[in-house]
Amino acid sequence: MEFRDLKKQYAALKNDIDRQIDEVIASSRFIGGSKVSELEEKLAAYVGVKHCVTCGNGTDALELALMAWGIGEGDAVFVPDFTFFSSGEVVAILGATPVFVDVDEDTFNMDAASLEKAITGVVADGKLRPRVVVPVDLFGLPANFPEIRKVADKYGLKILEDGAQGFGGEINGQKACSFGDISTTSFFPAKPLGCYGDGGAIFTNDDEAAELIRSYCVHGKGKMKYDNVRIGMNSRLDSIQAGILLPKLAAFAEYEVADVNSAAAKYTELLKGTVATPVVPEGFLSSWAQYTIKLENREQRDALQACLKERSIPSMIYYPKQMHNQEAFSGENDYGVDYSVTNRLCDTVLSLPIHPYISDDDVNEVVSVIKEFLGSKHAG
Repeated sequence: MEFRDLKKQYAALKNDIDRQIDEVIASSRFIGGSKVSELEEKLAAYVGVKHCVTCGNGTDALELALMAWGIGEGDAVFVPDFTFFSSGEVVAILGATPVFVDVDEDTFNMDAASLEKAITGVVADGKLRPRVVVPVDLFGLPANFPEIRKVADKYGLKILEDGAQGFGGEINGQKACSFGDISTTSFFPAKPLGCYGDGGAIFTNDDEAAELIRSYCVHGKGKMKYDNVRIGMNSRLDSIQAGILLPKLAAFAEYEVADVNSAAAKYTELLKGTVATPVVPEGFLSSWAQYTIKLENREQRDALQACLKERSIPSMIYYPKQMHNQEAFSGENDYGVDYSVTNRLCDTVLSLPIHPYISDDDVNEVVSVIKEFLGSKHAG
């Protein structure tokens, strides 16, 4: 059993993917070109925004967005405490200060009340300028943007949606990667829409920001690549990856999101009353980057993971360590924020195998092992 089965996906899409790769090699246009332009147009149309700019990876995408807003020293950027390191790393790279915010117990996403407490703490301290909120669409579920937007607007903050895991999710029919003033995603292979290497994209309706980001992607170019008008970086999606993503995007839109939701629904139905399963609020749709259950404590969680491993069932812990406890961020002010939910989640979460191609038999097997374990004397 695979945690996220890219082999099954390739088998289903092999002819189209191979044809795209062959076309790029035959053209010898490995950087830029028609494949990249076509992909950017189709991604923007899928998400429902004016501009999509592809880049080297999801981390670069976040950094490029912050660069477009001139984020730097003296700025406070608000990031969930329960997320992957890069969401805060890019803030520090630019000289700004990440301020960590607790998350909701049920959705694992940024808590709007905790966000407001962090903002008021920064304002009261008076040393930093609150500038940006970075809600993360964790595990495929869009953050609570209606509530987060109210808080951001109240204090005049921009929203940078980190949709690295959330591409394909929705709130009331509106697609993830369209909720931020700028939004980003990642095409890391294991993401809901992944390529066969690294890749990322930035989405926005802001013409000026899109133009700046296109410049920053290519060494701060001006009218041509040897006209450098600002300090940028080298971050481009290559043509082979763009070609691979074109048929993957078509399959993703046609059936993969629906199929992975069916798998998640089966897990939830079978595990009901056995263990705490993921919560998808009314009106929300997840793209299920992960299917994450909650156990009673660290000991029970770790024991279940060991039991699954003995049965050759993969599982992962996302995330075992809070952002505010990462050594790289040591010494940062917590501004009185209570991280109790994140602290608890780091001890109790466990992600199970899920993807659009998982079989009912595989789901049944995983559920059977979990029920057997939790019904045994080792469960406590």
